[in-house]
Amino acid sequence: MELLHLRYFVAVAQELNFSTAARRLHMAASPLSRRIRDLEQELGHRLFDRDTHHVSLTPAGSALLPIARGVLEQVDSIGWRLDEAVRPRRTTLLLGVPTGIHPDLRERMDALAARAGDRFEIKRWPGGTERLVDAVCDGRLALTLARLPVTGDPALEQLPVMSERLGAVVPGERFAGRESVALAELSELAYVGSPSAVTNAYFRGLDRQLHELGIRKRVELGSATFEGVAEIVAGGLAFAISMLDARSPMRNYLVGEVAVLPFTDFHPRLETGLLWRKDRARSGDLGEVIDLAREIFTEPLFA
Repeated sequence: MELLHLRYFVAVAQELNFSTAARRLHMAASPLSRRIRDLEQELGHRLFDRDTHHVSLTPAGSALLPIARGVLEQVDSIGWRLDEAVRPRRTTLLLGVPTGIHPDLRERMDALAARAGDRFEIKRWPGGTERLVDAVCDGRLALTLARLPVTGDPALEQLPVMSERLGAVVPGERFAGRESVALAELSELAYVGSPSAVTNAYFRGLDRQLHELGIRKRVELGSATFEGVAEIVAGGLAFAISMLDARSPMRNYLVGEVAVLPFTDFHPRLETGLLWRKDRARSGDLGEVIDLAREIFTEPLFA
């Protein structure tokens, strides 16, 4: 018995018509009928009842059909099963992602996941910068994007990947029609910083810098969200600082009653870096991924 005999049998069993099955198999009906008779003779069972107008499976044919299908499925799966058997097993790696990552950086993360996909499955893990960096240090994350500066751990290596201009989030009605704003014009308003869950070294430093430049009033929102910050600004009580680029997801948190304006006398930028542990890159378990990351993120982005 050859595999072709089983393929012929299954085709006829599915079509219950020798002419239709023959066309499907790209052969003539007469040789197909002969092959089925050869199979019946070899098995010692009649598989089809057939006359000039009708074809049906016999009890033996009905019993053979699932067996034949199972054999053919096993044979047809040999190629991909062999590929799976010899393909190196993929390792899952976690990549930390802080809030509000720019879409251009997401494109590069997608490229890294695709390029490393044969060996590694890269999954994203959200969080605030400081927690993400701690997770890299203790090995829970393979690498992370983080808002710079990140200092204090010589075991970490960092690659700058993006620099984003920041502007003032101001009450829309009060600054209607304006294309820019001077920091001095905001001295009567309080400054409301980022929610405590995502506050990091950069925003603490920005708060100190604003204080030194004459912005002394503060609004503390504790566990409020970015939407909460926008609502405080919209009410005319305060101003905030956010990304100027309209494509930034941070702009999605804003409400209609606020405006985002560039400063004329203050030029803050938010820097983002990619961080990993030096020893993991050197030991080889992350060496391949880090090399790919260096290649993909080699030129910092500016927005």
